[in-house]
Amino acid sequence: TTFLSVLIEDAQVKHKEVLLEQTELLRVNSILKKEKVKIFQLVDHYAELSIICTPRDVQLVEHELLARSREHDVWREKHLRKEMTKIQPDQLFQANPASENKSGISSALSGVQGIGKTTMVQKIVYDWATEKMYQQFQFVFSFKFRDLNSINCKINLRDLILTFYPYFGNVLGELWKSPEGLLFIFDGLDEFNDSLNFDNPKMIEPQTFCADPEFQCEVSDIVCSLIQHSLLPGCSVLVTSRPTALYLLEKAGIGVWAEILGMVCDERKEYFNKIFEDQAVAAAVFRHLQENEILYPMSYNPSYCWILGLSLGPFFTQGDGTQQEIPKTITQLYSHYICNMLKSHGQQMENLRDVFLKLGEMAFAGISEKKGVFRNEDLIKYNLQPSQFLSGFLMDLLGRDESAQSAVHTFPHLTIQEFVAALAQFLTPEPKDIVKLLNEAQSKEGGRFEIFLRFVAGLSSPQSAQPLEEFLGPFLKQTTSRVTDWVKEKVNGQLVNTKNKIGKRNHMNTLHYLAESQNKVLAQSTVGSVETFKFCGLRLTPVDCVVLSHVIGLCNTIKHLNLENCFIQYEGLQRLGHILHKCRELR
Repeated sequence: TTFLSVLIEDAQVKHKEVLLEQTELLRVNSILKKEKVKIFQLVDHYAELSIICTPRDVQLVEHELLARSREHDVWREKHLRKEMTKIQPDQLFQANPASENKSGISSALSGVQGIGKTTMVQKIVYDWATEKMYQQFQFVFSFKFRDLNSINCKINLRDLILTFYPYFGNVLGELWKSPEGLLFIFDGLDEFNDSLNFDNPKMIEPQTFCADPEFQCEVSDIVCSLIQHSLLPGCSVLVTSRPTALYLLEKAGIGVWAEILGMVCDERKEYFNKIFEDQAVAAAVFRHLQENEILYPMSYNPSYCWILGLSLGPFFTQGDGTQQEIPKTITQLYSHYICNMLKSHGQQMENLRDVFLKLGEMAFAGISEKKGVFRNEDLIKYNLQPSQFLSGFLMDLLGRDESAQSAVHTFPHLTIQEFVAALAQFLTPEPKDIVKLLNEAQSKEGGRFEIFLRFVAGLSSPQSAQPLEEFLGPFLKQTTSRVTDWVKEKVNGQLVNTKNKIGKRNHMNTLHYLAESQNKVLAQSTVGSVETFKFCGLRLTPVDCVVLSHVIGLCNTIKHLNLENCFIQYEGLQRLGHILHKCRELR
């Protein structure tokens, strides 16, 4: 026993050393610097995030950015009214006091892309390895689902652990005897290519199904069995996921559901201070954001803060960009984001226009297939040479995950993938049937093309297009003209189709296209003579209210505005207040 305990102790020391080495540094893409990656100590750069205990989330029916911006306001209100409980990360592993199962809990932590799930997992592992927290666990095993995709054969839990942590040797057999001391973390369920099947008939008889760490089965079966405690009953499991994949865990018997809410105002300000070395620039960017009612709601998310910083920073850096207008819309923001990357690194690339066209085609296919992780074979399929991605900006634009078992590439954020997909529509050698493509995208369920459509509408505007045309050449005039006609047709069509909630949401979406296009002539010809707007029963965010305010400002006279049961609250009223005098009847 003593010999075994020494072996286990040695394995634990070695494991903590390895995990500490893996987690103590945080790599952040640098802002306004030639070097592409800046390395921080995790403890210095870690952003505190608000986590809430929430009932299991339903599958989203619209784009995550829109849904979460919308709900973030609701959650913040509830938190201020003390109707919602914030929790600390260590509470993810604490069973409900009423629960019969006191040891071994399966938890699900959800959050939109870029909100900080992977960084929070890194911090949990770091805190265990440095013995700051989580010492109720003897061993922590952390896996990324994107790495598990590379295992294409049957495997047992022992070999799965040895694949990633080969130094455990023969000690694992002893660990199985005390499963209550084990924590398994599986990060990024939405990136898993296999499905988790908790309805599997084999589950009914666990003794014949992966109840043994030495039993050979599919990786997905191992994950399911750990979560449901038919394998190593008593162990704890944490699964992280974007909200869109949460439905896969509906029947998994999850003990704790939690969601990362993001950053509140003070945390956002602190995050900008960490992003910029020059605190005056940080303060100026944050002030501009607070004044911009369309961009500020995005900043609850660390990834968006990074995009905002990279796009807005140059406008507040001495001697740079003083003549330029600071971005007002989301399309203008992303346009400057890409331009700033091209200024730093684009000279290294030949045929930039052609590369962006191919990259955009791959990005669009990814949105269609709900795919955000690309392998070398995907690049080759779209005639993109993997070697090109070693050059500056493409490495930034399509980051390479070196930690994966085989090289995978991802855009820094889904919205960047969507922007590049939209940009490609204006770069084709010959005009394509853009109207058919836009109609098909708009008709897709789940709203996953909604931001893509706003970007396409926005790129028809000279303010968004001109900075990019300097690097990529002129946009196709026919495409720009057809996009403008499409927006006009959609706005006019939706004006008379507001009988049900879906019609009202689609109507509001078309007004967002109008706002992104920044086309006053188009707006005047579509909404200039409108006399009635009905949004009753549709929850409107402050950003929706900004867009509505902008649109009403372009109308001649509004006879009837119905905002009954729109939950616009004080913030929404603030954004509408100065325009309501134009409405004869208001409900």
